[in-house]
Amino acid sequence: MKKILGVLIVLVIFITGSILIFKNDNKENNLTKLTVAEVAHTIFYAPGYAAISEGYFEEEGLDIELILTPGADKVAAAVLSGDADIGFSGSEATIYVYNGGEKNYLKTFAQITQKDGSFIVSREKYENFTLADLKGKDIIGGRAGGMPEMTFEWALRQNGIDPKKDVNIDTSIAFAAMGGAFIGGQGDFVTLFEPTALEVEQQGLGYVVASVGELGGVVPYTSYSAKISYIEEHPEIIESFRKALQKGLDFVHQSSDEEVANSILKFFPDTSLNDLTNVIARYRGIDAWPTTTEFTEASFKHLQEIMMASGELEKEVPYKELIYFKD
Repeated sequence: MKKILGVLIVLVIFITGSILIFKNDNKENNLTKLTVAEVAHTIFYAPGYAAISEGYFEEEGLDIELILTPGADKVAAAVLSGDADIGFSGSEATIYVYNGGEKNYLKTFAQITQKDGSFIVSREKYENFTLADLKGKDIIGGRAGGMPEMTFEWALRQNGIDPKKDVNIDTSIAFAAMGGAFIGGQGDFVTLFEPTALEVEQQGLGYVVASVGELGGVVPYTSYSAKISYIEEHPEIIESFRKALQKGLDFVHQSSDEEVANSILKFFPDTSLNDLTNVIARYRGIDAWPTTTEFTEASFKHLQEIMMASGELEKEVPYKELIYFKD
């Protein structure tokens, strides 16, 4: 019964989050409305939510409508089809689109995270956990070809663990269902974003033992992209959008954990202020958020190293081809 209740709680939280993201209040009729396809709903994206709640987008003349579009591939599809003006997902999505031969491909113009945002959650408690404890275990890892799974595999390889031979990684479970599957009894370990990892801990059904972000290094992990045609036709909108995000990053870095939690609380109505504050501290502790929306060629190169190690990329794509920053 406890496991069933846990699954239901996770599902309710996810559904509630989805409804919240789709709801948008247009306060000013003279604002330019933009539809942004968001890959997931997680506290990891605090700078973006803060930019909305603190009114930074409105200051830049923009009205943002977020739509939850699980999966970086689906985010890219939404932008390419015109269902969304801007996409927010792992930067790997733009590389896949580019290599697919799309002429009006996507370019990234801003980042708000620079580390993987997932945590390794164990079913058993470990006093001194190391990645070697994963050997021979069943792990719910995430979608094959997605950044969470690829970064996790990278971390394993860097620590002498072959993700294909030394562990059993299940990549068949959808991102939104990973927490529920683990609570329901699947896997010895799972990689989860917040607030799901904390919720599993609080139910006494798992323990956070490591941060994938700390293990994976600096990459343009989650970023905003748009079609080349949209960027060329609306450079002023792209720049205004980027400025609002930069204000969101500045707010997160200049504010206390509780102040940030208060700012984004409305996006997570089922998470208490105290829990939200603790999660903000957890992400701040791994240096999850960059100080600027721009990212370096070196970090983009590392992103592609991770992809190539996972067998998802044969050769590097030039930085200048997929990145747009105003001169």
